[in-house]
Amino acid sequence: MTERAARPTVALGSYTADVTDALKRLDEQAVVQRIWSGDHTVWRDDPAEIENRLGWLHTDGDMKREVDALGTFGGNVRDGGFRDVVLLGMGGSSLGPEVIRASIGSADGFPELTVLDSTVPAWVRSVTAAIDPRKTLFIVSSKSGSTIEPNVLYKHFRGVVAEAVGESAGDHFVAVTDPGSPLASLAAADGFRRLFENRTDIGGRYSVLSHFGLVPAAAIGVDVARLLERANDMGARCDAALDVPSNPGAWLGAMLGALALKGRDKLTIVASPSVASIGLWIEQLIAESTGKDGTGIVPVAGEPLGSPEEYGDDRVFVYLRVSGDDNAVLDVATERLAGAGHPLVQLVLTDAYDIAAEFFRWEFATAVAGSILGVQPFDQPNVQAAKDATDRVLDGYRAAGALPDAAPVSSAKELLAGARPGDYLAVMAYVAQSGGVDAAAAALRKRVMERYKIATTFGYGPRFLHSTGQLHKGGANSGLFLQLTCDAQGDGEDDVAIPGGDFGFRTLVAAQALGDFEALGAAGRRVARVDLSPDAEAGILRLLAEL
Repeated sequence: MTERAARPTVALGSYTADVTDALKRLDEQAVVQRIWSGDHTVWRDDPAEIENRLGWLHTDGDMKREVDALGTFGGNVRDGGFRDVVLLGMGGSSLGPEVIRASIGSADGFPELTVLDSTVPAWVRSVTAAIDPRKTLFIVSSKSGSTIEPNVLYKHFRGVVAEAVGESAGDHFVAVTDPGSPLASLAAADGFRRLFENRTDIGGRYSVLSHFGLVPAAAIGVDVARLLERANDMGARCDAALDVPSNPGAWLGAMLGALALKGRDKLTIVASPSVASIGLWIEQLIAESTGKDGTGIVPVAGEPLGSPEEYGDDRVFVYLRVSGDDNAVLDVATERLAGAGHPLVQLVLTDAYDIAAEFFRWEFATAVAGSILGVQPFDQPNVQAAKDATDRVLDGYRAAGALPDAAPVSSAKELLAGARPGDYLAVMAYVAQSGGVDAAAAALRKRVMERYKIATTFGYGPRFLHSTGQLHKGGANSGLFLQLTCDAQGDGEDDVAIPGGDFGFRTLVAAQALGDFEALGAAGRRVARVDLSPDAEAGILRLLAEL
């Protein structure tokens, strides 16, 4: 048995029997076989948004046939003189490619990939300033083709490229979308370089092993055939013909579901340095798939590791360990956690390309966990609430020429004073990402863990609206929601216009923050807003001092 095929290292303590029972029920109910056969009754009697969302089980054949075409496309991008590839997408269209970029990176001679999934003006400006539009390829990625963020980002960058190269601007754009979508029509009308149409029966967060993940990968020279080989190997090991306890996806899903039902619903992801970003992708997959009907698993990604006593009894840890990485600190920390009785599972990866195997393992595990929790893992019923609230804010702006007053600024300390065992703090930052903000947010999360003994999550807005936003509004009412804005950031002349639009990016992101605040309040969530102006990093450090 190769190391890649090795079983995970497991320390479940008193929960071993619960997982064994869950596996037995999966076997008795033939859940794995029914998933592979496309039986929607694994989750619901109603087939809506299930029967047309199981294509991820069968992308291996489709994408194997696309390997040569993707290789040719990647070679054309390299030979076309492009130095940068910028992906404009949200959620499932952006997080998978970001993990591939961060874990594997560009091959020699190929352009660098930047994923832009923000409407914060400062973030849009920074990407615009960092590229040469004459030597940049843009991938506009959206399943529906109607998602507002990639659409307005396209308008902005189309204008930038047209100003630089004139009538040949279309050669700098590629679309990935479903057949017949508005984006597919736009690609034809605006003369895009390429249009990649994905199979329609794959939902966004299950799409990384389809065109949505593999087109950006090919553009930067990633070995797509190698990725698919790893994914297909895992798919074969999750086959319906194998016994359930030996099925790596079914076993992981049974463990996650069984422990969540026992109160261990804070799935804390630990990952080796070379694949550290995979937590972002797992976070979206788990949160948006299971966080509904008042239940769900809360994924915790990127949280600083603490000592065992800093964690409550609501945690389960999964450690994705890449052989050959510098894992010394993580090894010691996870051994201490297991020794203190926290459930811990270690998954072994041979190298960064094994992220493709993990993509499939976690997709299958999420489908299984959904069956155990009694939730439908392929819809996102509460995501629309924030979109509708944002639309109402923008309609008001169009009518009045101004945004409504922002939600009142309140206190993070007062919000956290109501923390109870089993709660978690969700920090939602509508600011531009930077190393300083990342570091300050990590310090804030560590302080909250130490003082309040609760889990913490952190997401940049509006990215998280297409990720953990479903869990925030549809999951258990155990979240404390801290919205961070920086109203001075991107103000005045620093705004970025949206060509042909009646508002700019500053208005859009402000409306998204207001809409999300309204949707959380309507869902009965505990939410506070803090403005970090004039500087986001310094503002988070002020919050840290308050705690």
